[in-house]
Amino acid sequence: MPYTRPTKSATSSTPPLLQPQPGIAPLLPPVHIVDLMTDEGSAAFGAVWKGLEAKIIPCPALSDSRPEFTTTYDIDPHAEILGYDDSAWETVPPTDLGGRRGGGMVSFFWFRATLTIPPHATGFATAGAKTILHINIDDYAEIWVNSELPRVAGRPSPAAIQGFNMPNRLVLADTANPGDQYAIAVFAINGPISAAPANFLWFREAKIEFFR
Repeated sequence: MPYTRPTKSATSSTPPLLQPQPGIAPLLPPVHIVDLMTDEGSAAFGAVWKGLEAKIIPCPALSDSRPEFTTTYDIDPHAEILGYDDSAWETVPPTDLGGRRGGGMVSFFWFRATLTIPPHATGFATAGAKTILHINIDDYAEIWVNSELPRVAGRPSPAAIQGFNMPNRLVLADTANPGDQYAIAVFAINGPISAAPANFLWFREAKIEFFR
């Protein structure tokens, strides 16, 4: 489904405390880790990483904005959409996920890949294991999984920004099933935005953690 830009403000009909809590990754050490920043690690999940710089573009303000606000901003493209065509994007080798991207200062970048749970991941039998996606972007990230950004206002939401150079750890599966697929879209943000840094965007970490 293509992205549709909203035209008026919207609020959830369900109070935050009544909304389902996004899954929280265990704090115990994982029993197995696969490094997606290696050729072997990404190949284990059939992951082909694609990348493209994201832009901030002007657009009309929401129709119920105060009258003095006639223009606002959106990102382009909206590559979080499931099935988004990234075939023309740069292919990013796993070993280059740590390469510096963006022009520095206030900049944004999309990374996309589809992960398929294998029966065995670098020697580990995956069936039934709790599966965590661990991403650490310098400086911030928002992580979409199958076109969803799991979040609840006022409650821990691992897919949203976690802090300055802090990892996002998302539960992909409570019990892994070989063959299951996860379309991952990482929106990387250079920050702090109000203190625009003289550096760039890159992956500090990208890995899959398994727990029993």
